[in-house]
Amino acid sequence: MLSLFDMVLRLAVAILLGAVIGLERESIGKEAGVRTNIMVAAGAALFSIASVVVPYLIAVSPEHLADVLARNSGFLSLAANVVVGVGFLGAGIIVREGIHVRGLTTAATVWFVAAIGVLSGFGLIAFAAIATATLTALLFGLRNIPIGHTAGRRSGSRERGDQ
Repeated sequence: MLSLFDMVLRLAVAILLGAVIGLERESIGKEAGVRTNIMVAAGAALFSIASVVVPYLIAVSPEHLADVLARNSGFLSLAANVVVGVGFLGAGIIVREGIHVRGLTTAATVWFVAAIGVLSGFGLIAFAAIATATLTALLFGLRNIPIGHTAGRRSGSRERGDQ
């Protein structure tokens, strides 16, 4: 069973990492900024922490824990359903304006932040931090690099999409 300190630490890490990615989004004026990314990471962490803790809560005794885990893999579906729920949230971020689609990167970032929250909630803090640093560096680094022909745009167009 996780201690209260461990649960709070995992939640705090998710909040911090979500804020880092949210700062990048907010720095270029995207709607899903710091607060949104904090909420997504924290919510995902909470569901993940719950999926880790619930078996301990419903086991009659420590001797029954192995049986509870063997018969009820459904606890992990709490965390798995974060992916589905955040998918709907991301769909609301994507907007089609004529032939242009905006918000894809922001929606993908929100989905990624949910994964960071799940990793943090499961206690994979170092991996979550490395993934956050990598994504943030990529978002900053690739922002001004023209990357080939994008669907719906002519080559050489100076128009900026959701980066």
